Amino acid sequence: MDQVRPYSALIERLRAAGLRPTRQRLALARLLFEGGDRHLTAEQLHSEARSGNLRVSLATVYNTLHQFTDAGLMREIIVESGRSYFDTNTSEHHHFFDADSAELSDIPGDEVVISRLPAAPSGRIIERVDVVVRVRNRAFGPHGRLT
Repeated sequence: MDQVRPYSALIERLRAAGLRPTRQRLALARLLFEGGDRHLTAEQLHSEARSGNLRVSLATVYNTLHQFTDAGLMREIIVESGRSYFDTNTSEHHHFFDADSAELSDIPGDEVVISRLPAAPSGRIIERVDVVVRVRNRAFGPHGRLT
């Protein structure tokens, strides 16, 4: 009976994306991809890694997330200056960003309709349109104060 090597699917996924499956990449890929689609910050992934006794620096987590993003394994969603989330769902979709809880949630791609886009600058093409809809608790005003 053939025994499947642990991480074999992740190894193949990384190789197919042109990435060498190092020990740290595999460990982070396992945290990212084995639990279904998710949104998380580099700091959240670093915390999960540390909780799982994975010795990895925050800089390594950032580098790995950017390598995975560049390879098309995930998307980076910038919700505001200095705040990015990484999304393991690479299908066409958009996001709600809850300003109160700092949580990101999916909006199916067909629920946002853009009727017109400007022409791309000369020599450029539009790669993708990302829509982030910011929401907040109705009881709070636009600056987070109780109304």
